[in-house]
Amino acid sequence: QVQLVESGGGLVQAGDSLRLSCAASGRTFINYPMGWFRQAPGKEREFVAAISRNGGVTTYSDSVKGRFTISRDNAENTVYLQMSSLKPEDTAVYYCAVDRTITLSRASSESSDYDYWGQGTQVTVSS
Repeated sequence: QVQLVESGGGLVQAGDSLRLSCAASGRTFINYPMGWFRQAPGKEREFVAAISRNGGVTTYSDSVKGRFTISRDNAENTVYLQMSSLKPEDTAVYYCAVDRTITLSRASSESSDYDYWGQGTQVTVSS
């Protein structure tokens, strides 16, 4: 019933920008907090960014703060991750996820708070 389709990944050089998109299958579930996580080869999944139901609250990991921006367009059932000044250490598979909380202000950094996950999109940043 719930499907998240991610796009926008690719191979870029350090300093370049990418915008990732995550489109939900329906209107209902996109209007929940959304998060972006990433997993690099041989490493644990880590939090990247999250946005609350109405977009009023955003959170970022320290490693991406100031470089990445999360946003959402509820009318289009889509969440974005604008990535700039990319670094090789940003190389990972990026996943979007849905947090089905009713809390309006929550933008959680905890993966356990998320109920649905996308398939992931590969971002590779070369030196």
